[in-house]
Amino acid sequence: MNYSPAPDLLKDRVILVTGAGQGIGKSAALSYAQHGATLLLLGRNQKRLDAVYDEIVDKGFPEPMSLKLDLAKADDKQFEAMAQAISEQLGRLDGILHNAARFEGLIPLELQALEPWLNILRVNLAAPIALTRACWPLLTRAPDASVVFTSETHGHAPAAFWNAFAVSKSALETTVKIWADELAPYPNLRINGIVPGPVRSPQRLISHPAENRDQLASIESLMPLYLYLMGADSRGQNGRVFEAQAENLL
Repeated sequence: MNYSPAPDLLKDRVILVTGAGQGIGKSAALSYAQHGATLLLLGRNQKRLDAVYDEIVDKGFPEPMSLKLDLAKADDKQFEAMAQAISEQLGRLDGILHNAARFEGLIPLELQALEPWLNILRVNLAAPIALTRACWPLLTRAPDASVVFTSETHGHAPAAFWNAFAVSKSALETTVKIWADELAPYPNLRINGIVPGPVRSPQRLISHPAENRDQLASIESLMPLYLYLMGADSRGQNGRVFEAQAENLL
């Protein structure tokens, strides 16, 4: 993407990143912090969160907060308590990047058991919606707020064996469009999605283990789009699902 963010693009903003312990979530958190944001790092692996926390602090970026939470088990009360803690400790929330995802491998639908199916839908679809809803009062009070969902190629181009994962991502893209349509009372808030495409991510290693990773795009190459949609330069962009490796917007 041909976009050069200002060094202070996200100065004084508070941004929550789910799945912040590795992959795209980690890179986005570091990029947001580099551009001035105070990060809320959410994940289920405390060691990984601590490592990202330390890297942000060591680089002299604004000190983040880490939030250990398993999205497969979290309920409305936990999300609401988290939103309340953000309000009390930081006083604001200017954006959410929903990047956490559950992927349990490729399998025919005829072999997809109920519990794994429900767990995937819970992490990839229900939890992001519930978390956004809990944070809604904070987001609507922000001068300029953005919610970004990370989707996946098979969310809008389904293929055999991608089972509940593809279904969850397809539904997430539908959610982006529905929610964006409901934002007329909130001109300060926008909701969009990103399809990263084939990149050197931990999930890609699981789904394509024999692939030559040297031929894939780096996660860092996606960051201009992630920065663009989180910052004020993307005002007016709403309800869109961007294909990261096909965008040349500016």
